[in-house]
Amino acid sequence: MNEIIFRRANIDDVEGIIDLCNENFGDNTNYEYAKSVFKNTMTDENQIYLIGIMDNKIVAHTKITIIPTMFKGMETYAIINHVCVKLEYRRHNIATKMLDEVAKICKEKKAVAIKLWSMNFREAAHACYKNYGFRVDDAAFFTKELIASK
Repeated sequence: MNEIIFRRANIDDVEGIIDLCNENFGDNTNYEYAKSVFKNTMTDENQIYLIGIMDNKIVAHTKITIIPTMFKGMETYAIINHVCVKLEYRRHNIATKMLDEVAKICKEKKAVAIKLWSMNFREAAHACYKNYGFRVDDAAFFTKELIASK
């Protein structure tokens, strides 16, 4: 297996990211919507779409959001979501390598912690996160729908 290369995504990568996430998460995101959101956030230095490329295709992805705060003890932190590795590329430490890259970026941004949002059914992913050093917080993730999903 070739070496994986991680880099920040650009507008030309959006369709590959959407294909990967639609395939792995059962998402139903269309290209036009994704490109619109990407274009609106691509100049925001705190919105980072990280991709892993192997065999000339996107095989890994995560979204990093850096959140600076004015509160002592919380300071700047990061949230990652849509941590994804293409099914046939799993079990090759790609997720671990991607988390290493995430940690590097977050340290450069002076983040004091990385928080991770993951759906409950993703048990294999949770084992990876725990092995990497993430712990389950004693907290609940609350959601209030403001607009019904289409």
